[in-house]
Amino acid sequence: MASSSGSEHDGSVPSWRLVGPSSELSKKPCRLMFSPLGRDADVCLFHVKGEFFAMDARCSHSGGPLCDGDIEDSDGVLQVFCPWHDYDFNLRTGKSGTGLQQEVYEVKLEDSCVYVKHATALSLTPFPAVNKT
Repeated sequence: MASSSGSEHDGSVPSWRLVGPSSELSKKPCRLMFSPLGRDADVCLFHVKGEFFAMDARCSHSGGPLCDGDIEDSDGVLQVFCPWHDYDFNLRTGKSGTGLQQEVYEVKLEDSCVYVKHATALSLTPFPAVNKT
């Protein structure tokens, strides 16, 4: 899997973020993981054919919610299709047949838990809103 540069969101170095138990996370094909930096830094965690994949949650074309997209296996290539304009993205590489590139993140299983390498904390529930004064 390709790794993230991590610096595109907040300048911090990516590190392994505990997301949750694989037994629970494997029950749905996609889950939205929230970042404290807001919706532009959120991540989709996909579970397809026994594997976990992670990529930016917003389509690089025009911000569509990839967690709501269809997941398909096309000749052994797992892809998600953006629900807004049907752009395809390879779950492993983030590459699209359209020439676009989606940021992908490394995922690992350790002690029956799922970890994603990301620059910010990730949560299955939204972070509290931060007042910007």
